[in-house]
Amino acid sequence: MCEKIEVSTLPKTWILDLDGTLVKHNGYKIDGYDTLLPGARGLLNNIARQDMVIIVTARRKEYAGLTERFLKEQGICYQHIIYDAPYGERILINDCKPGGLKTAVAVNLKRDAATNVRIDINKDR
Repeated sequence: MCEKIEVSTLPKTWILDLDGTLVKHNGYKIDGYDTLLPGARGLLNNIARQDMVIIVTARRKEYAGLTERFLKEQGICYQHIIYDAPYGERILINDCKPGGLKTAVAVNLKRDAATNVRIDINKDR
């Protein structure tokens, strides 16, 4: 199943989970290395250059070198990475633009499944 996100033409902030969403969950612990999930590269390649990418992970900071080396080798661009995030829900609260544009979007994917997200840009927004 493909999740569809309809967004405006405005620059965006993407907050992406790492393990189980972009890479195999705990692959770095089990296999000793990370593996991109199917569709992750496509999603990342469809994020506009002017957008900000923040990666969030419950991985401990001690894995920063391994993690960031993998992301660099894969050509994955991001501005910030947050380590040691709690295991529970990730909650985003944001306001709506005066014109009615909703400025928060959430997509929940099945763990370790294909990162099957389609981004549609609505030029009327």
